Order: sequence, then structure tokens, then C-alpha cells
Amino acid sequence: MSVLIERHVVLIAPEIHWNTGNIGRSCIGTDAYLHLIKPLGFSLGSREVKRAGLDYWPKVKLYVWDDFNTFYTAGRLKKDEVVLFTKTGKHSVWNLPQSQRLFLIFGSETKGIPKNIRKQFGEKSTYHIPIRNEIRSLNLSTSVGIALYESLRSFPSFHQY
Repeated sequence: MSVLIERHVVLIAPEIHWNTGNIGRSCIGTDAYLHLIKPLGFSLGSREVKRAGLDYWPKVKLYVWDDFNTFYTAGRLKKDEVVLFTKTGKHSVWNLPQSQRLFLIFGSETKGIPKNIRKQFGEKSTYHIPIRNEIRSLNLSTSVGIALYESLRSFPSFHQY
């Protein structure tokens, strides 16, 4: 019997179209939902987003929200289903919760997750991807890929793909 695994990638105010396109492609590959919280730094109809997602873009399980509060209310998120990715997160990505339903939340490329959202969920909900001090951060689409696949690693039913 397979366990139902539900993953949601949430991008707050993404700024770079090709990151969002690449993330959409990763979401298709893992059967994850993609939630975009406005404002967006690009048009979803742009050629660059579609190119980054290749011809797969129409298959993305995409939701666009006017603001985080609307998304939060509609999604009926529980605090133990939410992980916030920040450079200074308290926990390592290698220690993600083993929840069947999980929301992986990322901030914009230049500003990160807004302070009010970090405060809403608290420090215990923050996670980081270990990197060396020689670089400031990883690319957003790379970070999402690492986090998304790590969140699925412990579920044998995912390995059947």
C-alpha cells in the first residue's frame, strides 16, 4: 500500500523567471504543487518562464496567490507542515520533518522570506542548506531541488517513479 505524499513548493515574491521555470519543472518531476505569492518579478506568460520549464509548463500544478495570508488560509496549513528555508535556518535540510504533507517555503532571490512570516512560524520552522562560506547563497532553483528531493527521500513509494 502506497502512502500519499503531498509536497508544496511555495515561492514568495520570486523575481527571476528562469528560476521559477526550472522549479516548475522539478515540481512536475516530483508531482509537487507550485504556489507563487505575488508580487512576481516577471510575467507568467513570458517566453523565458516557458523556456525554462520547456514544453512542460502547462503541466505544472500552479497556484498564484495575491498575498501570503490568502494562501495560508486557503491551504489550511498546520505549523508542523511548514518549513521555511533561510540562510540562517536553525535546522539542516538533512533533518526535514517526515510529514506526508509538507510546504517548502522560499523567499525571493534578493530579500528572502519576510520577517513577519518568519515570526509567524518561529525559528523552529527554519531550515538551511549547508554551504561553505566562500559563497553567499545557492541559486533558488538549486535550493528548491535539493530541499524537494530530500523531503521525499525517506518515502519508499516515491522511489517507484
